[in-house]
Amino acid sequence: MSNTEERGAVFTRREVVDFILDLTGYAAHKTLYKQCLLEPSFGNGDFLLAAVERLLQAWRNREGTLPQLTDAIRAVELHNDSFQQTRNRLDDLLAQGGFSLETRSDLLESWLIQGDFLLETLPDCFHYVVGNPPYIRHEAIPAELMTEYRHRFRTIHDRADIYIPFIEKSLSLLREGGTLGFICSDRWMKNRYGAPLRKWVGESHHLKFYVDMVDTPAFHSEVTAYPAITVISRAPAGSTRVTRRPEIEAGNLAALAREMLAKKAPKRGDIEEISAVATGADPWILDSLDRLEVVRRLEHEFPTLEEAGCKVGIGVATGADKLYVAPFDELDVEVDRKLPLVTTRDIRSGEVRWRGDGVINPFDDEGNLVSLGRYPKLSAYLNGFGDALRKRHISQKNPNNWYRTIDRIDPTLASKPKLLIPDIKGEAHVVYEDGRYYPHHNLYYITSDEWNLRILQAVLLSGIAKLFVGAYSTKMRGGYLRFQAQYLRRIRIPFWKDVPKNLRKKLATAIERGDIDSRNQAVFELYGIKKTERFAFDTNGR
Repeated sequence: MSNTEERGAVFTRREVVDFILDLTGYAAHKTLYKQCLLEPSFGNGDFLLAAVERLLQAWRNREGTLPQLTDAIRAVELHNDSFQQTRNRLDDLLAQGGFSLETRSDLLESWLIQGDFLLETLPDCFHYVVGNPPYIRHEAIPAELMTEYRHRFRTIHDRADIYIPFIEKSLSLLREGGTLGFICSDRWMKNRYGAPLRKWVGESHHLKFYVDMVDTPAFHSEVTAYPAITVISRAPAGSTRVTRRPEIEAGNLAALAREMLAKKAPKRGDIEEISAVATGADPWILDSLDRLEVVRRLEHEFPTLEEAGCKVGIGVATGADKLYVAPFDELDVEVDRKLPLVTTRDIRSGEVRWRGDGVINPFDDEGNLVSLGRYPKLSAYLNGFGDALRKRHISQKNPNNWYRTIDRIDPTLASKPKLLIPDIKGEAHVVYEDGRYYPHHNLYYITSDEWNLRILQAVLLSGIAKLFVGAYSTKMRGGYLRFQAQYLRRIRIPFWKDVPKNLRKKLATAIERGDIDSRNQAVFELYGIKKTERFAFDTNGR
């Protein structure tokens, strides 16, 4: 890999580096020369040089001996140019400290390792591991190398990014009581691929600190990932101190670190202490403690959407929208081989305003591919794009099914009333569709044979949907949430039979009148929401 983007290299500002070193306890007043720090991917040396500065200060303060310094640092880097440039910078730093050429050479030879951290053999004796692990997507890693990584690391799951095994290996190299401090994407704390790592951390480690760094200038360049600082110790589980989006200024971060590390409960209002964050493989809820208590109560008292008789699904991914999707009237196929398609654009207003798109349906009502011999128009249409369709991965896996969409289309779904919910939104956007259209892949849907969907729409818009999705979803820049099926399924609602008739009437009347306040009051009554709990709800959803 030749450039920083391909290598997943993002460089951290010095103020943030010092903040992380403070939070891990790597402080110059300690006998750091008697301890050992690991930097698993040192890149341009942001963490490594700052750590060595503290090490040298501690060594001078305590008059440590040279052999002790030799074992105080281990740092790994794969990229040759980065390795050499950082080695030269470190050599300059040691020279400024008065070390001889021979001594500098010995130290650098002991400290620095050029290689793949995930494949290197290292002792499991580190007191500290710090850094910013590379962020490389699953698809960018050669298949053979990915196979080897999967063989070595149990937490690589689904389409996990490379920082996942970096965290696993780093934690495994800590000695008892040792501490890791990383700044990296926070996706693993809630996404599916992070489940094995969450489970392992929850069983054998202590998540001490979590600092949300989204929308802060933590790096020297703009990043598209959603960063967080996590400080994890190899120690029994305990409470987690949480803070969000601190001002990136050296004095402020130093004061914040002191307060986070204090033995007594933090006095600052921007620090919260949350218990039982890591519970099995479940997504970590790092929301405010008061909001968390509301979520936990509702989870204890009410069933999930699907337990209450609702189905959550996602619209069709065709694998070739340019071929399968077109204006409905222009799709020259048999009438039963196309369906009107509803997209996110069609529901922006809060109601369905169909723009006229359609989707080719190559499946029969039983879910089998239709025979093209029975549908001459469909056959002519698809064969007109035959070369492009056959080049798709799904077609090459099964050449006889070359004309299928990635997702199987169930035409009966189009005729079912449903609620439509777009993926990425700042607020819950729940739109009723009365059973005319098939949803596109950027839309999630809810159907039910038990619940009145108009009333369910009102319930979800009241703030219930955002409360649960906000607790479990990964947050994106600008405060946006992912209203995906895995998070929608965590929403709690009563069984329809348990909704009192008077509340059904109140909700129906509020819907008819567009009376948001009455709707919200009825929903609060439905869930038994106390006045002291209402702060947890965004009740402006429409």
